[in-house]
Amino acid sequence: MADNQKELELQIQELQQQLEQMKANRGPSVYDSYQTTLTSRYCSPEMSKLFSQRSRHSTWRKLWLILAESEKELGIDTITSEALEQMRSHLEVTDEDFEVARVEEKRRRHDVMAHVHAFGEVAPAAAGIIHYGATSCYVTDNTELILMKDAMDLLLRKLAKVIWNISKFATQWKDLPTLAYTHLQPAQLITVGKRAAEWAHNLQMDLERIEYERNALKFRGAQGTTGTHASFLEIFGGDGAKCDELNKLLCKKTGFPSCYDISTQTYTRKVDLVISNAVSGIASSAQKIAQDIRHLANWKEIEEPFEKDQIGSSAMAYKRNPMRSERICSLSRELMSKPVNFANTFADQWMERTLDDSAIRRMDIPEMFLLADAILMGLDNVSSGLVVYPKRIDARVQEELPFMITESIIMKLVAKGVSRQEAHEEIRVLSHQAGSAVKDEGKPNDLVARIKATEFFKPIWEELDTMLESGLYTGRSVEIVERFCGEGGVLDQRLKDYKGFLEKATTAELNV
Repeated sequence: MADNQKELELQIQELQQQLEQMKANRGPSVYDSYQTTLTSRYCSPEMSKLFSQRSRHSTWRKLWLILAESEKELGIDTITSEALEQMRSHLEVTDEDFEVARVEEKRRRHDVMAHVHAFGEVAPAAAGIIHYGATSCYVTDNTELILMKDAMDLLLRKLAKVIWNISKFATQWKDLPTLAYTHLQPAQLITVGKRAAEWAHNLQMDLERIEYERNALKFRGAQGTTGTHASFLEIFGGDGAKCDELNKLLCKKTGFPSCYDISTQTYTRKVDLVISNAVSGIASSAQKIAQDIRHLANWKEIEEPFEKDQIGSSAMAYKRNPMRSERICSLSRELMSKPVNFANTFADQWMERTLDDSAIRRMDIPEMFLLADAILMGLDNVSSGLVVYPKRIDARVQEELPFMITESIIMKLVAKGVSRQEAHEEIRVLSHQAGSAVKDEGKPNDLVARIKATEFFKPIWEELDTMLESGLYTGRSVEIVERFCGEGGVLDQRLKDYKGFLEKATTAELNV
């Protein structure tokens, strides 16, 4: 036992020496330890900063301050004005504060108490009242709720920007006919803009879901160790009304509408699950969009931005790999896995709380938002600079168009008194013959020539050439795009709250 104590003291001395080294700017290089690629490579500085240690632990201090302020307002005279002023003067955790907390945590094996002591060192008049009546989850859980609220605000603006980009793209290309696909086989024509409008529609649903969860988010507040208010009842001499007033003050000071009606030691981990379901919706929409773009790039119809000096392949110099869309898919796959973790964590909370929620949430909550942020940065970059090749698109349409007009040919023949079944059989035979020529012999699609050479179709021969105008077969695509993406349309109305941001927003620059 004595040996263990001696070893602990040596470790603490080592940490204190490291503190002195840090003060002298002789700390270890960041290149000597693992750094998450989310913050070093993919996500934005603002999202990275939001979930930084300084942001998190400075929020702890703000929560301790508003708790003390509120308790004083409700009659706790032992909390002095000097104590509050010292707390206000040291709300941002400094590098030195972190090192003090690190030494304390090594000694006490408790991160919250380590930071209580570190705060008390710089605010000595408040050292005795910091965390008064609170359990650790007062700072940890309420901080998570604050950070998630702020993170959703960041995501909503970036999501609105992507929707806006795609809406403008859809409007620009609303009348360019293109092949539609069902089962990844050519189907009836749509327009380039109509497909993009569907992308925007999916993202609109994500926007609305995240807005709902952000606005529904509540505060844990000061609920006591198991959510019974017991410690605060003692502080306020059994006055339950003051416990309620305390939580109203805390909500007012943090910008939350109210506290959750029921709390255990924590706010229910169901909250994390419903938020993750909403945020991960971005990933499923993004992966669908990025995969569509990857297919279109393979067909040489639409490509993501490709810079002048960008290299597609170290070996194959001609390649223009869709690396940005591939990155979006990769990050999306990881984000879509997060709700499973949150569901398992919620389900595994025995009784009023078990600590096996702690380590995984320290990773999953920040990563969920960092991933969503990185995905939206990628989508913003791609959707701002999509390159369309109209002639290539039309060439591919013309390869398939003869097959696609067969239904119209049948309808015209029936209108002239021909049996629908006979017309269907005749066109079926010729279609398969033309398809065989394309697939087995590598020849162009000659279905129209075959129809012109077959006496059965003589009633519509004169109409065939005009029937090959691709714009005749896109249905109401243009109208649909205008109604949804055009000026005064659905998205224009939906994004009104983001107009100020969108007018100033610039395209996200990717780190790599």
